[in-house]
This record gives sequence, C-alpha cells and structure tokens, in this order.
Amino acid sequence: MPPERPPSQGVDRGEPGPAGSAPAPTAPAQGWNDPLALGSPLPAGLEAALPELRRRLPASCRILAVSKGQPAEAIRRAVALGQRSFAESRLQEAIVKQESLADLGALDWHFIGRLQANKVRGVLRHFGTIHSLDSLELAERTARIAAEEGLAPAVLMQVKLRPDPAKAGLSAEDLHRLWPRLRVLQPLRPVGLMTIAPLGLDAAARLALFRDCAALADALGLPERSMGMSQDWPEAVMAGSTWLRLGGALFGPRPG
Repeated sequence: MPPERPPSQGVDRGEPGPAGSAPAPTAPAQGWNDPLALGSPLPAGLEAALPELRRRLPASCRILAVSKGQPAEAIRRAVALGQRSFAESRLQEAIVKQESLADLGALDWHFIGRLQANKVRGVLRHFGTIHSLDSLELAERTARIAAEEGLAPAVLMQVKLRPDPAKAGLSAEDLHRLWPRLRVLQPLRPVGLMTIAPLGLDAAARLALFRDCAALADALGLPERSMGMSQDWPEAVMAGSTWLRLGGALFGPRPG
C-alpha cells in the first residue's frame, strides 16, 4: 500500500497548513533581506545546519529537504529535528525509503524529478505534491491517471524563464497561453510554479530570474513558488520563494 500522505506542511516548525497555500507572512527572520547575513555559510552537519537555516528564514518560506541519494537514516535524523517535508526524484529509490520509514507516520513527500510518462501512476501513488509538470500533455496524462486512482495531487508547473538547454519547462508565454486549459484539469490542484536557475548565472541574475518567476505566479493567482537550491537559496528567499529545495546544504555531499 502507498504511504498515507498528509497535506503540505507549514514551515516545518510545527505549523501545518493546507496544501497549496503558503503560510501567511509574519515577522521575517532576522537578516532575511540582507544577502550577507542570509547567505553566510551554514554550519556543517544536519543537526547544526537545519536549525540555523530555520532561524534565518521568514515564516512564509519552507524547507523541502531533498533526500535523493541519501540513506533512510539521514531522513530519520531530519525527522527527529522536526522536518516533515522531503523530496525525491527517483521513484524506485523513494518507494524503498518510504517503506523503510513507515514507522515514522505520514511524511510530506514531494516529487521533484523529471516526470516520465510511464512513471506517472507510481509517482501519484507515492507523492502528494509534484513539482515538475512541464507540458500540457504531461499535465493531461497526470490528471487522467489521478482521476483513475481517486487522487487529487497538488502540482506545480515547471517554467524555464532563461535559456537553458539542460532543463525542461514552459516559457512564460506558453504558460499564459495554456493556462485556461491547465487550471481546469480535474482532479489536479495547481498550486504554484517551480523553476531552476541555469548554471553560470551570478547572484544578481539569479535574483532577477526568481523575481520573474514570483511575478508570473502572482499573475496566475498561484501561491507557491518552488525556487532555490543549495547553491542559490538566498536569492530565492529574497525573491519570495515558498519552498526551498535543499539537499547538500542540509545533508552534505551524497554518499558515494
């Protein structure tokens, strides 16, 4: 049986909220709009890095711990620190971990990898949120299979707002054109946008990209912005990210 899936959590500070609605902004963490304070190196080790990162973030920005390539024991350590939201990109790897962690109760699992058409059913059965719908055809297939499975996943459309041959995603123009069709694909719940910054951008260019993504989400009435990874999360926070996808910044290098 697939694991029970709760709605997307709050900031992983014990403040759960409904899937697809970012927590209401509250007083920001000290230094969240100061790039030097916000982006100063995090301490090494999950037990030090995770609390320090939480201290720096505004309440509207949540941590999505990217556990792909990490052993189940690393997830257990994060759960012991109060982390409940985790991201994987390989279905079979995720299934093994979910089964081995069943004793922890319902965790909030997000799929962030490239979604292959033949893996849609399995991903729907094991993840409550998908960050990587990158075409109308994939969204339509996901909606059809979700209906067959009796599921209503939260989904984010992947957008590509800068040239990047290594990444997939809808352009802003294509998303606007297709949005009337995408927004009514039952039983999907479109809640936000996801983007990945191309390699080689400097901090100012990354900040501009993330602000463009946030503005596009606002224009479509979407509350979630999945922006920022271990190498560029400070700029994403400054641009209004609601989900930071962090792996190495929390867990360190993946085991060889």
